[in-house]
Amino acid sequence: MRLNKLTQTAVTALEDIKAHDIKVLDVRKHSTYCDYLIIATAESNRQVKALAHHVRDRMKESGGKVIGLEGEETGDWVLVDCGDIVVHVMQPAVRAYYNLEELWDRGTSRPRAKAA
Repeated sequence: MRLNKLTQTAVTALEDIKAHDIKVLDVRKHSTYCDYLIIATAESNRQVKALAHHVRDRMKESGGKVIGLEGEETGDWVLVDCGDIVVHVMQPAVRAYYNLEELWDRGTSRPRAKAA
């Protein structure tokens, strides 16, 4: 998938502070509120918060808009709302529990079971 400038800025910001398992999901066919979801894992509350702040700062420097940050209180899962791009930074247990990749990546590749 070819990423636009701001999506690549967010991914690079995550890589700068050693986020891992970074996934970019194109959700344009499934959502009207954003075009891309970026999901990344961090190992501690401190790293989750640092990554979210770094993404926010880099997006602003690149001319992107940042609508807000959610979840900073606990640092288990911080969402950075950048309008067309939404970045989720999560600790491993939270990411495994909510499994956003499966939720958003269902698409047409997997047939649905027929009703009996």
